[in-house]
Amino acid sequence: MPTLHAGCPMWAHRPWVGRYLPADTASGHELFAYSRVLNAVEGNTTFYASPNPATVAKWRDQALPGFRFVFKMPRPITHERRLRGVAPDIAAFCRLMEPLGDLIGGFTFQLPASFGPGDIGALDWALRQRPTEWRWSVELRHPAFFHGSGRADVDAMLQRHGVERVLLDTETLFAQPPTTDQGRDEWDQKPRVPALTDPLTDQPIVRFIGCDDPTATANGIARWQPIVADWLRDGRTPTFFAHTPDNANTPALALGFHAAVSLLVPGLDPLPEPLPIVTQEQGSLF
Repeated sequence: MPTLHAGCPMWAHRPWVGRYLPADTASGHELFAYSRVLNAVEGNTTFYASPNPATVAKWRDQALPGFRFVFKMPRPITHERRLRGVAPDIAAFCRLMEPLGDLIGGFTFQLPASFGPGDIGALDWALRQRPTEWRWSVELRHPAFFHGSGRADVDAMLQRHGVERVLLDTETLFAQPPTTDQGRDEWDQKPRVPALTDPLTDQPIVRFIGCDDPTATANGIARWQPIVADWLRDGRTPTFFAHTPDNANTPALALGFHAAVSLLVPGLDPLPEPLPIVTQEQGSLF
């Protein structure tokens, strides 16, 4: 069966409880319910801090088989040391996450916008040092990597390593001015770069960033439906992550995207059967 992994930037978002996750979902147990709604998640938390081994074991126990985490490398590796001399840190982080086994969909180097063509040697070195047991991807944000020789050189290097380039789409976010504080934060933080659609490997990753306007966000996501369907027909296994400034309805966006693609690709592996939002109590006979 062709498989499309779809998900959100996190699994523990309390406003989802009672809407997308069961109403009785306790804090700290959101992953159990989330992994029965969607089949992938961005591991954003690891960018800010590495979990302890007990937390990794808890994630392993809660996640449904077939679920996939795509973890970001910790910020000290990518942003503070900028991939210089970090081979021991990369190896240590991978060992920490290793108990998750097949639940690991891959690791991502999300690099700052200041990481440009002059740093490509450091990226090449880091990729040479990486443990090769897992899939790897790189998110680039410097404008020079999106056109001309800058794009060609980095893409050729990633292909040599068998590493995917994260296809970051912020075009919908920047199509119109934000109207909320959260939208303005996204406007300030996300890079204004072209949305590339050419995968480098058989497991493409898309990070779609929507805006405050639900209609504009829905239209932006719809653009990816035939692209991802073509990848699936070509035998690729894509992952699609949906973001919005407040992430209030990203589960619905990811679910809707998977449903729309399934209409274009008959036989697409279905998403898990979600848990009931409200548990019906047994009524009394008296």
